Amino acid sequence: MCLSYIDVLFGIEPYHLWKDEQDHQTGDVKDGVPFQPDFKQQDEVFHGFVKRYPNIKCIARHVRYAHSCSENSLMAYLWYDGKTYESQKLRFHILDRVGGGDAFVSGIIYALMNEYKPQDIADFGVAASAVKHTIHGDGNITDDVSLIEHIMQMNFDIKR
Repeated sequence: MCLSYIDVLFGIEPYHLWKDEQDHQTGDVKDGVPFQPDFKQQDEVFHGFVKRYPNIKCIARHVRYAHSCSENSLMAYLWYDGKTYESQKLRFHILDRVGGGDAFVSGIIYALMNEYKPQDIADFGVAASAVKHTIHGDGNITDDVSLIEHIMQMNFDIKR
């Protein structure tokens, strides 16, 4: 299993955390946890991962809420330095959804590399993904970090 060799984990859904490694009939720790978990449910899953794989330093995942085909909300959970964080939830209109997950991961990596505070890491990842949803094509072609930070901080005041 590759999880014993990584530091940062994205996309926890495909991985199993068997309650009993010898008997998979007992189920997965994630059994019964919805795709849109609450904080407590997500925290328990994250702790299951780091208990089994103590080498993991950071886990991040985003959660999508589809209000319609053209309007979604995103939020994220981040486990970092022994604690789980919950981002703000951003609601937005979609121009192009393809690449939104990649933009989230890129935002998290950027924030980690630039030593953001854990709460800001989660919020920046969600904001980067929300920005990508407003850009046509599969890549987040903006390099305007201040735009993403304004969205992250919900700072829409006009600056003159």
